[in-house]
Amino acid sequence: MRGRRHGRAMTEHGKTPVTVLGLGAMGTALVEALLAAGHPVTAWNRTASRAEGVAAKGASVASTVTEALAANEIVIACLLDYDSVHEVLDPVAAGLAGRQLINLTNGTPGQAREMAAWAEELGAEYLDGGIMAVPPMIGSPGAFIFYSGSGTAFGRARTALDTFGGVNYLGADPGLAPLHDIALLSGMYGYFIGVIQAYALVGSAGVKAREFAPLLRGWIDAMSGFLERAAEQIDDGDYLTDVVSNIGMQAAAYPNLAQAAADQGISAELLTPLQSLMDKRVADGHGAEDLIGVIELLKK
Repeated sequence: MRGRRHGRAMTEHGKTPVTVLGLGAMGTALVEALLAAGHPVTAWNRTASRAEGVAAKGASVASTVTEALAANEIVIACLLDYDSVHEVLDPVAAGLAGRQLINLTNGTPGQAREMAAWAEELGAEYLDGGIMAVPPMIGSPGAFIFYSGSGTAFGRARTALDTFGGVNYLGADPGLAPLHDIALLSGMYGYFIGVIQAYALVGSAGVKAREFAPLLRGWIDAMSGFLERAAEQIDDGDYLTDVVSNIGMQAAAYPNLAQAAADQGISAELLTPLQSLMDKRVADGHGAEDLIGVIELLKK
């Protein structure tokens, strides 16, 4: 299945042609957003049958990675992981010369920096990205993506990147986009951990999650000021000013969370790591500080 070639130049309507490698749920969403905005797209996927949907919507389908790279200067990779990107591109690496390689595959800052160095040795401009959205959100106001790496690649691809959602360019260090991505995900999973534990606890007493949800929402909303307050304390390096609930008191009370869980037949393993950090911070003489001071123990 092969459509017409779009070529490398911008179309007469000012829409930059783009190649997309990978047609999983996210890759497909990216292609559909580009097509909806009028960008010519050449798509490739290891399993060719997965390209049928985007082909029906107007994408050209490359039968090989070599063909996909030759079609356009802007190449977006959205694959399973960084190893997959190398598996796909290493055999045809010479074809990356002169291209802007934009990697929207989830990974780590170290992986992004390694891949940037690899791409640049091949004569490609490299831009890494962190997608803060699920596939159905792509193209909507709620989606946003972090980018970091080559400013040249970012500038040349900007009109195409705008179709995916909000754009956040963080600078030349290619590791900054995945770092911000992982940091936001860390905050999200920490929030999820507390919610899961709370539902497990009340559920052990027969309380329906739907019944408890408004109470939990109200409590979390009331505590939301912690985010900005903690940011101020960290940036100022001051964990002692205006403390209303010091870590010494919290460390003394925190075992009750694990004990209550045990009494209800619920595991506390989601919560217990914080106990050892609080205890260490108190033992080190910081019991009068705010809880956020445990961040100092996370620094190597």
